[in-house]
Formats: sequence, C-alpha cells, structure tokens
Amino acid sequence: MHPCLAIASPLLGGGGAATQDGAVAAAIKHLANWMTEPTRYSVLSIVAVAGVLYFRRFFSKVAVISVFFALSTGLLVFAWQDPNFNTIITKPDNVPILILFATVVYFSWLSLRRAVINDERTKRGEPTLEGEVSKQKVFTWPDLVYSEFICLILFTAGLIIWSIAIGAPIEEPAATARTPNPSKAPWYFLGLQELLVYFDPWIAGVLLPSFIVLGLCAIPYLDNNPKGNGYYTFDERPFAISFFWVGFLLFWVSFVILGTFLRGPNWSFFGPFEYWDLHKLEPMTNVDLSTYFWVKLLGQPRPGNPFLREAPGIVLVLGYFLLLPPLIGLTVGKSMVKSMGMMRFNIFLHLFLWFVLIPIKMGLRWTVNLKYFIGMPEYFFNV
Repeated sequence: MHPCLAIASPLLGGGGAATQDGAVAAAIKHLANWMTEPTRYSVLSIVAVAGVLYFRRFFSKVAVISVFFALSTGLLVFAWQDPNFNTIITKPDNVPILILFATVVYFSWLSLRRAVINDERTKRGEPTLEGEVSKQKVFTWPDLVYSEFICLILFTAGLIIWSIAIGAPIEEPAATARTPNPSKAPWYFLGLQELLVYFDPWIAGVLLPSFIVLGLCAIPYLDNNPKGNGYYTFDERPFAISFFWVGFLLFWVSFVILGTFLRGPNWSFFGPFEYWDLHKLEPMTNVDLSTYFWVKLLGQPRPGNPFLREAPGIVLVLGYFLLLPPLIGLTVGKSMVKSMGMMRFNIFLHLFLWFVLIPIKMGLRWTVNLKYFIGMPEYFFNV
C-alpha cells in the first residue's frame, strides 16, 4: 500500500473498522482461554451435560443440533486463522480427536433424541421406535450383508484418502538425550495419563482401570432394572443414563480433549489460542493433607511417625469408604437398597465412591493445591 494511503485509511474509516474487528477477535480469544482454565473447563462441562439432560426435550430438536454444528463450524473457521490454534489443531495426531468430538456429539444427541421420542410414545401407549422396526424383518442376505459391504468400501476409500492427504505422525528415532516436550500417550490413553497427575501411579494406572473393567463387568449383575433393554429411553433409566453420560463424556472424552489441546510443554495448561511457551513452568506448590492439618491448622511441625502424621488423612479416607455407604443406605439410598439388596448396593456404592473421588481430587488440586490425602512414601502408599 502507498504510504499516503496507509496514513489516510484510518481517517477514511477503514482503519477504525479493522481495529474494532481486531479487538472483538482478541476478546473472543481471551474469553476462550479464560473459559478453558481447568477448573472453569470442568465446571462448565458438568453444567453443560447436566443442562442437556435436564432440558433434553429442547436439546433433542433437529434445529438445535443444526445450529450447534453451524456455530461450531463458524468458530472453527474463525479459530483456524490463529497461528497458535492452527499449529495445535492441524497436527496429524489430533485429527482423530476432531472426528471423535464431532461424532460423539452427534451420536449422543441422536440417542437422546430417540430416548425423548420413545418416552413420549410410551406415555401415549404407543410402541417404541425400535419396537416398530423389529416388526419389519428382512433377510440377512442380501439386505444386511449388502449394506455392510457398501459401508466397508466407503470406509476403506476414506481411510486411503486420509492416509494420502495426512502424513503419518512418525517422529524421529527415540533418544534419551532429547525427549519430546510434552511427552503424551496415544489419544486413547490420554484419560489415564491425566489421572496420573492427581493420583499415585498404582491408583491411576492399576487400581482405577481395574475398577473400570470390573465395574463394567458387574453392571448386568448390579442393575436388575428390566426396563430400557433394546430401546432408547431416559425416563425409565434416569440414573443409569446420567451416570453413563457423566462417565463417558466428562471422565473420558473430556479428559482426551483436555490432554490433547490444553496440556502443553512441561505438562502445563494452555488456552486454545495461547502460545505453547517451552519456558512456561508452573511452580509445584502442592502439599499433602497432613501439612494442612499439622502445619497450617495447628501451627506445629508434622510428627515423625508416618501413621501419626497421616492420621487425619487415614480417618478421612476410612470415613469416606466405611461411613458413607451405610449413611447413604439409611437416607437417600433406601429405595436402592430395597431394589438391589444390601450386598449389591454396597458393591455398587463403593465403585461409585471411587468414581466420585476423581472429580473431588481434581477440584482440590486446582483450588487448594492438595496433593494427597495420605502421603506415606516410606511405604509407597499415597492416596
């Protein structure tokens, strides 16, 4: 541009509009970075899931999901122009996460929509959508096999195009003197890697995954509600559906997104429009519960005996797992005790308490910098 035109452009009004647009864009980016701070990110995620389930009749409308994807596409186009966001989002490793996010949102909405429709049909005394479809029987060959074969061809073509257009994320040979920063697990293990931040490795890597597998295996034996089998519903299985949404969306998909896009160098948190600065190093000020109790509350040094030192945490953990189950069973869980029986209720509740311990531990780490309830490195026992 000619220098005279560059000087005159603000006077003509064009510069003012460009400056205003830049300010709006900067405000949107600042808001996105502010909202993705881990505590706010988790709270907003919980509120979003709870709101969608509570107002499911509104969110299950086709117009709502159409507007959501339209706005999401517009925001993606806007964010794509930011160099920091573009660098993160275009990594070959992160392409499956975008596909995961889009497909999880769509199919979660589809299941919720069919559940709302089925609940309304049930109230009117009509059969469910799946009940009507089951009456229309077709032959496995050629109807089902033919459709599956077409899907196989389409997906194979899609994978071939994907492999040609996007290079495989293969890095240079491993070297102990130069490791990647950050060093991340594959995307499907990022949820477990995130748990390692808040729990001791034997809990995050062994105990919690074992409870997840055992809990999934125990579902048919713990849940004796015959309703909701073979068709989508919410009114007939509100707790089960809500529990699944929280476990899958908040404690798995959300952790994958958190570890992929918000965890940067030195495993520090970064906003989606924030530059991943290698020199950003957050100070580790996390302390155990015993430090809060003995030093900050009582104003004295921690005892040398590890059992006396960790007595507050031991009492708290034992009370959490031993006193809460009977207390819940005698109050808000009376109906569950009657329907499940005492043995199944206690097994379910202990698995549920481990499940609830995850957001509790994460929230305490982010708010009061609590590291462990019980920290006994002398015996390699940390909770």
